[in-house]
Amino acid sequence: MAYVQIEADERMEEGPERLQFQSFLGTDARQANQESTASRGYFSDRPKSSGFWQLEYYQPYFDVDTKMVIKRCYTTLLPHTSNYLSAHLTPSADLYGPFWTLTTLIFALFLSSSLASSIAAYLTDPKNSSAAVLEYDFGLLSTAVALVYSYGIGVPVVLWLALRYMGVGEWSVIEAVAVWGYGMFVWIPVAFLNINPFPLARWILTGIAFLVSGWFLVANVYPVLATADAKPVRLIIILLVALHVVVAFCFQVLFFGYYPLKELGPKDPIPPPQATATGKP
Repeated sequence: MAYVQIEADERMEEGPERLQFQSFLGTDARQANQESTASRGYFSDRPKSSGFWQLEYYQPYFDVDTKMVIKRCYTTLLPHTSNYLSAHLTPSADLYGPFWTLTTLIFALFLSSSLASSIAAYLTDPKNSSAAVLEYDFGLLSTAVALVYSYGIGVPVVLWLALRYMGVGEWSVIEAVAVWGYGMFVWIPVAFLNINPFPLARWILTGIAFLVSGWFLVANVYPVLATADAKPVRLIIILLVALHVVVAFCFQVLFFGYYPLKELGPKDPIPPPQATATGKP
């Protein structure tokens, strides 16, 4: 093997001070390049990826506009909602809409119940104007918070964890919470419609809300359960339906079950608590 000696260039021997580097990029291009490099973590102390305990992790799930949230709410009332995940929660599900849907439902239950109690007091004694004074039972507000958040957030999270443990990973926990949150939208208008003084009408409205929201949940949850290899996993839908019945019954009894002294319209299918105790119709 032969070695060839290459003489160094005299200009290179003059030292590094003669070497100059010049960027031919414009000012805007250099700035964009620095921002792009900083976004990759080279010029930032922030971690490259945010953990679930950081606010930056949840920021994309609140990046929705009002028009999109309203559309995702009213489409839950349509009968053909079995493809809600793919048709309306794309490209990604959000937490902004479900959070405000559940929160609005809490205040709707509280306000409608308080107003209905005032109406019941007036119908009981129309001559006594003080009986119609609107009174707020803040115990009902605490009950509404516990009931709505536990069902609208706790149940989908527990279900998602259970399905992950069983190896069913067809949806994310964000999608699970979004389905439950948006599925409870129908209860908001029903809460205000149930201010009416007719007990049977309130039961009918509650039944309609139960069927609409229940059908929406079954139509979107059962396909996920059906992807499991173990067939008994599909039976979880029975437990979810039973839980939905309990929640609807709690809404009716706790927030829509006021009874004036003088009964209006057809009789209530379930007698009021006082009538049951006294044995009178």
